Amino acid sequence: MLPGGVQVIASFERGSVESVMIRDLKKYVDDRGWLCELFRQDEIPEQVWPVMSYVSLTRPGVARGPHEHVVQWDYFCFIGPANFKVYLWDKRQDSPSCGKMMVIFAGADAPKAIAVPPGVVHAYRNACGEPGLVFNAASQLFAGQGRQEPVDEIRWEHVEGSPFQLT
Repeated sequence: MLPGGVQVIASFERGSVESVMIRDLKKYVDDRGWLCELFRQDEIPEQVWPVMSYVSLTRPGVARGPHEHVVQWDYFCFIGPANFKVYLWDKRQDSPSCGKMMVIFAGADAPKAIAVPPGVVHAYRNACGEPGLVFNAASQLFAGQGRQEPVDEIRWEHVEGSPFQLT
């Protein structure tokens, strides 16, 4: 039992996490540079469709997360210039992959879109020596309409004894 009465799985084994969607992204290159389609409504289930998006820069060696959402899907796109190590832990009691943990390499060398369902704890670390950009298209507005609602986020970064450790 962790602070706040939260009960979690003590350890996770490597394996696929149910409902996580991973798509290879293709860069279309020409003499001007490149273009990469990140999101197409005809390729993603409706429950993942975004209502907002953002781009973040993560410095070399820095991690974001681990955290999870109760309702929100995150639709991350890792296209470079850095490479990232992405961590996913399934703690959903009703999931066939409960207790599984995945690690995915994504970024400049392996462009990927990763849709993370609610209840899956997730984090990523910049695994390169240069800053990296990450695009996210979330299915919920951060802090709700007009930023007037509670944030749909359970943060695990500073919880002592958390089983969600980045390796």
